[in-house]
Amino acid sequence: MPIEAGAKIPSATVTKITVDGPEEITTDDLFGGRKVVVFGVPGAFTPTCSLNHLPGFIENRDTILAKSVDEIVCVSVNDHHVMKAWAETTGALGKITFVADWDAAFSKAIGMEVDISAGKLGLRSLRYSMIVDDGTVTVVNLEEKRGEATNSGAAAMLEQLA
Repeated sequence: MPIEAGAKIPSATVTKITVDGPEEITTDDLFGGRKVVVFGVPGAFTPTCSLNHLPGFIENRDTILAKSVDEIVCVSVNDHHVMKAWAETTGALGKITFVADWDAAFSKAIGMEVDISAGKLGLRSLRYSMIVDDGTVTVVNLEEKRGEATNSGAAAMLEQLA
């Protein structure tokens, strides 16, 4: 069952992509004492993720951060090499924080994993967005329709941050 508003982000270790390379970081350090917008995608370089979901957060980055948000984090069940390549290819490296959830441990911990083996993608993340304030989820947006980034997109997030 997906995490709900009011729940604490579970403790886990994830791989954050930085300009200098991958960095292991705990969710306590990533989310503690700050306001973070998080969005999860099924896969780097996939059509909806690359053409619809990520671009909205890149385009609206400054506006989102101006709403007392400390960081924007993109999570995907990919290894750190793929996530870094995706960040570089899209021009988002250093603007959006990319997190490689290579074994879906974080996605499982927050109930956002999905098995899409039928589509030849295996275990992945659902498409979602959240606001996490000092480690507590305040807003969760789960995408309802496959191939869309409407409920979980940057425009919806901006309305919720107003």
